[in-house]
Amino acid sequence: MFKKILKNLIAVIITLEAKLILKRYKPKIVAITGSVGKTSAKDAIATVLGQKFFARKSTKSYNSELGVPLVVLGAETGWLNPFLWLSNILKGAKLLAAPKKIQYPNWLVLEMGVKRPGDMQRLASWIKPDVVVFTAFAEIPPHVEFFAGPEALVQEKMKLIQGFNQNHFVVLNGDDKTLCEAKSQIQAKIISFGFNEENDLRASNYHITFRKEGERNIPEGITFKVDYKGSSIPIRIFGAFGKHLAYSALAALGVGLSQDFNLIDISESLSQYKAPVGRLRLVEGIKNTYILDDTYNASPKAVHAALDTLADLPAAGRKIAILGDMLELGKYTVEAHKAIADRAIKVANIIFAVGPRAKFISEEAKSQGFSPDNIFEFSTSWEAGKLLQEIMKEGDLILIKGSQGMRMEKIVEEIMAHPEDKEKLLVRQEKEWSRR
Repeated sequence: MFKKILKNLIAVIITLEAKLILKRYKPKIVAITGSVGKTSAKDAIATVLGQKFFARKSTKSYNSELGVPLVVLGAETGWLNPFLWLSNILKGAKLLAAPKKIQYPNWLVLEMGVKRPGDMQRLASWIKPDVVVFTAFAEIPPHVEFFAGPEALVQEKMKLIQGFNQNHFVVLNGDDKTLCEAKSQIQAKIISFGFNEENDLRASNYHITFRKEGERNIPEGITFKVDYKGSSIPIRIFGAFGKHLAYSALAALGVGLSQDFNLIDISESLSQYKAPVGRLRLVEGIKNTYILDDTYNASPKAVHAALDTLADLPAAGRKIAILGDMLELGKYTVEAHKAIADRAIKVANIIFAVGPRAKFISEEAKSQGFSPDNIFEFSTSWEAGKLLQEIMKEGDLILIKGSQGMRMEKIVEEIMAHPEDKEKLLVRQEKEWSRR
């Protein structure tokens, strides 16, 4: 009880400080929401804005009622350490009490998430963005378990643009059906992006690029072309894969254009963009293999996208899909996991199901004729990692994907070729996470 009271008190203090800091320093704000792709979009947008301004972005998964104020303060979570929380409070006090304004970002790039009804309303009551980015909504979105259904979750996130007018910009994924239907209700300047021709920013010619290493073609990154008002520019992103990165880059282009940035300048700044760790990054594995590390989190739409990327990438050996539980899906849990099997059996030679919910993937795969000899079930990521070490063969390409709570990055750590680099290559490497 005491810990809960203390946590609530800290949240009240830090939120109050954050509100006052915004009033004093008046930074411009980009707020990003949606079901998938928020973090990659946030990083791409911060890269673009950072070329001309002092921009601060949400770190890690700081997108909640407590996380967003921490970003405003420029602070890290104190976890269970009261002294770290006190330090955060003092940091906020310093920004407010300084006789002269301390250097503060011109732009804040904030990821805005919701878990329960009312979450976005409370954030939107004091976060007043200049630009809102909608990435994409899923048929079965994450965090839906506390809402009446996907529609209710979408409506909660749309509260972020209440009060918007023609002085504001909304940058949205025009390939998303839900967002297309909502466009007529948005009272702001809209920049749409996607692969469909109707979009303001239209991508085409998406493909994976390769580099030569001896006799092998090693995937290097992605490239695509963007058309905007008669101009056309190429975009290249290195070190990661998947169309979601193209959408993230397009979102960043849209934000840049909303601020009258030159299209070519934005394109050049995106060449500096590094996809976040744990988001379809290619990592070298033991036994001369490659790991497609997508361990940051998981939702049905994101898992399907990861499997599509696994299908697109060539492999000298087998394709192995390591799929962990997707959490916070409520009544959609069984349906969503079974739907994953439909795609997995078409892409993978071997399937690992990790966690009690992932068993629905393996059961559905077997029911559709996938060989039981090539399906393995595990309770934990640690167990999966140990067996994977044994069965891996040279040339295998291994996708690893699951919700944050499944700690799928532990599997990557078990089989990566250079574990000494795990702190810079993997998600959740803080000491606090290691204790969980």
